[in-house]
Amino acid sequence: MKILVTGGAGFIGSSLTEALLARGEKVVVIDDFNDFYDPKLKRENVRPFEANPGFKLHEADIRDGKKVLEVFKEERPDAVFHLAARAGVRPSIQQPLLYEEVNCAGTLNLLEAARHTGIKNFVFASSSSVYGINSKVPFSEEDPITCPISPYASTKRSGELMCFTYSHLYRIPVTCLRFFTVYGEKGRPDMAVAKFTRLIWEGKEIQVYGDGTARRDFTYIGDIVSGLLHSIYKPSRYEIINLGGSNTVELSKVVTLIETNLGRKARIKYQETMPGDVPITYADVTKARKLLGFEPRVAIDEGVRRYVLWFLDREKKAVG
Repeated sequence: MKILVTGGAGFIGSSLTEALLARGEKVVVIDDFNDFYDPKLKRENVRPFEANPGFKLHEADIRDGKKVLEVFKEERPDAVFHLAARAGVRPSIQQPLLYEEVNCAGTLNLLEAARHTGIKNFVFASSSSVYGINSKVPFSEEDPITCPISPYASTKRSGELMCFTYSHLYRIPVTCLRFFTVYGEKGRPDMAVAKFTRLIWEGKEIQVYGDGTARRDFTYIGDIVSGLLHSIYKPSRYEIINLGGSNTVELSKVVTLIETNLGRKARIKYQETMPGDVPITYADVTKARKLLGFEPRVAIDEGVRRYVLWFLDREKKAVG
């Protein structure tokens, strides 16, 4: 197949692109290399693909509906992985209009292009943040989504609803995957595992919001990519599916695991809980097991070990 991946230079997108190319698929990436974090890291992510004849990159902003449609008409992909987004709960509180433009209008542009070019499968990257202050755990796809507590969460829920509308009106097969705290090699530098690893390594202070007891369902990148691959080969009429580790871990434990693997102690400064943060995320992956054959295999201990080894190798190469 020819598969279009939006945000394909990012953390999850480039990991998925690598897996698809290894399977012999043709991959078309749309990415605007914005400055949410250092664009050099994103260019580094896609550099290994440039010599692959099955890979093609379009530098474009998904907010540009005309350009998006041009890429779809030129490439005629069979399927779409829509991973491009403005991510992060806290930044969305500072820039809600930007998040609406990228995550809502950008998604609408892609759905419009999909309906005009006969896309056979559309996979949308949603987020566990849509559950908000959900009182029931683990979080199930059947739970009512009534309490999202950040603009980011609201835009992701809006994307899910728009995907349903287009699936209903134009019979586009759509799968919305709700990711739970993805971490691992090439991880975004603003996320906890990557950020804490670097700061602890450099002997700098880390800031922990709350008392360290907030629990997250950390999901290793390899498990997420596995779920994504299953979704592309098993299109659905319209489904929302959790992809998570199905295990909650206190943030304080993650810090301890990083310390152990780095062989260095963290300097911790505890801060007030930030607006938009939730006390727990926890994925019920029953549906993912049933529909996608998904099974989270890498526990947090092993995942952090792998990430730290990758990080240290990069540091060694940087100074060597």
